[in-house]
Amino acid sequence: MVNPMDVEKQKSYANAFRALHHASDPLLLPNIWDVAGARVLEQAGFPAIATTSAGVAFTLGYPDGERISRVEMLARVARIAKAVGVPVTADVEAGYGSRPEDAADTARAVIAAGAVGMNFEDGTDDAERPLIDLSLQLERIRAIREAALKAGVLLVLNARTDTHLPQVGPAENRYDQAVRRMVAYRDAGADCVFLPGVSDVETIQRAVRDVQCPLNILAGPGSPTVPELAALGVKRVSLGSSPMRATLGLIRRLADELKSTGTYQSLEGAPAHGDVNRMLS
Repeated sequence: MVNPMDVEKQKSYANAFRALHHASDPLLLPNIWDVAGARVLEQAGFPAIATTSAGVAFTLGYPDGERISRVEMLARVARIAKAVGVPVTADVEAGYGSRPEDAADTARAVIAAGAVGMNFEDGTDDAERPLIDLSLQLERIRAIREAALKAGVLLVLNARTDTHLPQVGPAENRYDQAVRRMVAYRDAGADCVFLPGVSDVETIQRAVRDVQCPLNILAGPGSPTVPELAALGVKRVSLGSSPMRATLGLIRRLADELKSTGTYQSLEGAPAHGDVNRMLS
């Protein structure tokens, strides 16, 4: 449990984090997976920190897709939240259990970890049933809302639909299904809706117009730039597990360099040991 002083601080952080979704500029969230990275982002001036569930899972030796437990995931979130002085939002996949009660338990655990936001997916990783039944997902969202209200910290809920990232159903029906779900999530209490897997300007602009609430876009190579997304009306831009995987790419390059040429150029640009020590002290 969190003590009353922490609850008051979390309430303030939750209000500040919610307001960032309605600012003139998009909220930028280069998702992170550990304390050191979170401190780097905080020092760089980002007003909030978002975790990546895949990144946390990978660093602990799990594949993505709820193979990690709720306890292990939120233990990492708690370490990050304790280490920074800005709001933290937790990526908790599909809530670690199919029932509304499971979603409520996860919401309470997110709050206990010190976070003030929550990413919540509707994908299942089941080819026969790739999306959670809409009516059940709405029950789960309402359960999250109720649990947060009772806990006294109104989590900023970012409701994600996985219609496009795994390309569910016929392409010609995908957008309408996504909008139907996102609008329903909005009406059930989500503060923001998340449509990963979409990068073309026309679809993003159409979604902004159709959902009538803050829209989160997963950005990366091939996506519109942040200024372009801002012009389209996007309010939240995140990078998902890409930063963590880019770090793995760096490790692969420096390993290849060490084996092939015996040189160390891939290590250039690393912060000094003493600087990292001071950042974490």
